[in-house]
Amino acid sequence: MIRCKPLLGTFVEISSQEDQNGLLAIENAFAAIQQVQDLMGFHHPDTQLSVINQLAHREAVEVHPWTAQVIKVAKEVHLASGGLFNCGIGHRLVAAGLLPRHITFTNHDLGGIEDIQFLAPDLIKSARPVCLDLGGIAKGFAVDMAVRVLISEGITSGSVNAGGDLRVFGKTALPIQVRDPELPNRLIEIGSLKDGAIATSSLYFAKRDQQISHIINPLAQNFSEVHAEVLGSFSILAKECVYADALTKVLALTNNEYHPCFSRFSAQALRITA
Repeated sequence: MIRCKPLLGTFVEISSQEDQNGLLAIENAFAAIQQVQDLMGFHHPDTQLSVINQLAHREAVEVHPWTAQVIKVAKEVHLASGGLFNCGIGHRLVAAGLLPRHITFTNHDLGGIEDIQFLAPDLIKSARPVCLDLGGIAKGFAVDMAVRVLISEGITSGSVNAGGDLRVFGKTALPIQVRDPELPNRLIEIGSLKDGAIATSSLYFAKRDQQISHIINPLAQNFSEVHAEVLGSFSILAKECVYADALTKVLALTNNEYHPCFSRFSAQALRITA
């Protein structure tokens, strides 16, 4: 059984190997993904993420346990990557016209994920104004939450694919296909995946659409280097999709399949050169 819905700015496909109660489980998995979008989406000014960006530097903000979990993972990957992964780059994407402008940043000394402090498990505050964009990690987390729902409802084997952020569980094994960086309409089969996750980052269609790079280097000193013009495609295999999603940015920025933070999260890197 396979169902597909538009969510997270892409198409999400959920499959189950069981027919009995499979449809209800899949619908509940879609509901979990919708909840992640409602909590952590940047495009709507009333999401919890938007509230954090507007208020967290002035007052404590109570957050949903899922939002807290994503922020904790983001801080963990930020630390392990030496700052290469940082969700505090939303203003860069806003300035480039890749994200909507909900608030005006009068303070140019914007902080990053490292400035978010936990006052309690569900209460955060920021040391500086921030413009967080969780787009580089929340999609993977949404996939993981959908898988958790499926398993909790008795589905023993299946998959969730959110625009290339893929997690497979149980007896299911799926072929892994990655777009050719030179010819994005051509797929390269690199193996199969069972009981794990994969995510890929690239600039496949940025040149075609004449868009500025959406891969941001948070450590860049020069403005011309902020939008990283990377070549190739960058995939991470991990046990959970939230880590695979986040770590693709580290691989894209370093071009190094052996960066120490990959082993820190039991992840494997795969780079396909253009």
